[in-house]
Amino acid sequence: MNVVLIDAGGANIGSVRYALQRLGADAELSADPAVIAAAERVILPGVGAAAPAMARLRELDLVELIRALPQPLLGICLGMQLLYESSEEGDVECLGLLPGRVQRLCPAPGVRVPHMGWNRLQVTRADALVAGLGDDAQAYFVHGFAAPVGEHTIASATHGDAFAAVVGRGNCYGAQFHPERSAATGARLLENFLRGAPA
Repeated sequence: MNVVLIDAGGANIGSVRYALQRLGADAELSADPAVIAAAERVILPGVGAAAPAMARLRELDLVELIRALPQPLLGICLGMQLLYESSEEGDVECLGLLPGRVQRLCPAPGVRVPHMGWNRLQVTRADALVAGLGDDAQAYFVHGFAAPVGEHTIASATHGDAFAAVVGRGNCYGAQFHPERSAATGARLLENFLRGAPA
């Protein structure tokens, strides 16, 4: 399968690529619009802040290309947040593939921000992306911002308040957690994306 990781400068790109290799997919890392457009599956990884990441995508002239992709697209961590209309982080306009605004997590007694650690996923609607994930599925998160639970939420998690952990709309998917660091749960989600989501 022809899988392309968009080279937007995310620090987790190497580990995502290795996780895909373990599943038999040798993903190409590229910022070339022609290479991205020709892929069967596209992944937008990301670690860092929304404003510099969007600036990088604009500099590479990839914003309109990503918005128009007809093939399955998966955003990971910051890459998922960039799928939304905007983010409080830097008050930046994002890709607009999902409605809504990414918001800062609210610290509270016993709730540290940024959120770093394992949390249980609560599947909120059936979808091929989360097929085979049990009620006890745990995933590893590292983030200070999150999207609210909404109509396109496939699974949520809770850190103080509930937030969207896995989302999907049409050919566009996102995972707030790091599948490459989430053991069997992450491997299953990546495999589902490669093999069957969307069907």
